[in-house]
Amino acid sequence: MATIHLHQTTTVTPQQFVAALTDFGPGRSEIFGRSADGYLKVHEQGPTSADVTEGSGGIWERLHYDWSDVNHVVLTTTDSNTWSNRSGHTYTLTPQPDGTTNVDVDVVRDGKNAKGRAVGLLLNFAGTRVLGAELAKTVKAIETRNGTSSPG
Repeated sequence: MATIHLHQTTTVTPQQFVAALTDFGPGRSEIFGRSADGYLKVHEQGPTSADVTEGSGGIWERLHYDWSDVNHVVLTTTDSNTWSNRSGHTYTLTPQPDGTTNVDVDVVRDGKNAKGRAVGLLLNFAGTRVLGAELAKTVKAIETRNGTSSPG
């Protein structure tokens, strides 16, 4: 099982970040590079939760999104061709006195088959670098979408 902690600071508010995180419309891949539009299917969506299938590159997962607390968003894997239901993502968004927001993401990847175990093993070694770069791209895209710029 791979557990990866990521951190970024952004100029957007937690509400703006969550609005992008929970925008399941076309073009999602422009914000989240590992969520290809061809995989995206919204099964159900309410005001603070959603049931969504997404993925890319032959890996997909069905996730339950819970954003009932805008500062603590939990994505739980409910089905996947690679990951067990012990997998998921937790976003902790902490507003700072200078107007920025700290974005901390914990990613848990528990492979449910040989493919998942192999990818999970790779993530143990390169996950912080690879997924950290993806988070940096996501933060930049959300800032661009909201007309803000990265902190200094």
